[in-house]
Amino acid sequence: MIHHLSDNHTLFNTFLAEMRDVKIQNDPLRFRKNLERVGMIMAYEVSKVLKYKEKEVSTPLGIADCFLIEEQPVLATILRAGLGMHLGFLEMFDRAENAFVSAYRKHSTAEDFDIHVEYMASPDIQDKVLIISDPMLATGSSMHMVYKALMENGTPSKTIICAAIAAPEALTFLKDKLPKDTLYYLGAIDKELTANSYIVPGMGDAGDLAYGSKN
Repeated sequence: MIHHLSDNHTLFNTFLAEMRDVKIQNDPLRFRKNLERVGMIMAYEVSKVLKYKEKEVSTPLGIADCFLIEEQPVLATILRAGLGMHLGFLEMFDRAENAFVSAYRKHSTAEDFDIHVEYMASPDIQDKVLIISDPMLATGSSMHMVYKALMENGTPSKTIICAAIAAPEALTFLKDKLPKDTLYYLGAIDKELTANSYIVPGMGDAGDLAYGSKN
């Protein structure tokens, strides 16, 4: 199931527009803040599909019946671009366990590349809700490799993929590779990929915009 957040007119669209805008995105502090805001809003939307349990809470004047998350999810992200959105998710799921995976494109030519995973720090995810966030889903290959790496630490009860911007090619690819009941929360679905597998219109390289260019 795909949840397309841009279908509704909310503040989310403002934050996403600022991340795309070349006149605004050259401010790294604001870009990082908008990544975090996007993560917070997505976390709220994701929270609607989690399981809850009733609990009585004592107030100064009595007892309130409240519903609390039954089990905290595991929040995973792809280094380094995913860190901003991850902070937004962690702001909302403030008791969640966390997983970090390093994945990058290793190019043989401008158009051909392989995905390499070099580092992973993850808790046990067996039978837990796994939320993987990353600003961009271009081909879906990085997300697939990260998912495969995380499976070394168990099989989650549910997998949820979150991205600010996705390409249709990535969704087609991931639907074939990930479990059929995987949920997708997407800020926008853009029209195409370039020959170098960059999303158009997209927003550029999220990692560079947030943390500076790399060699």
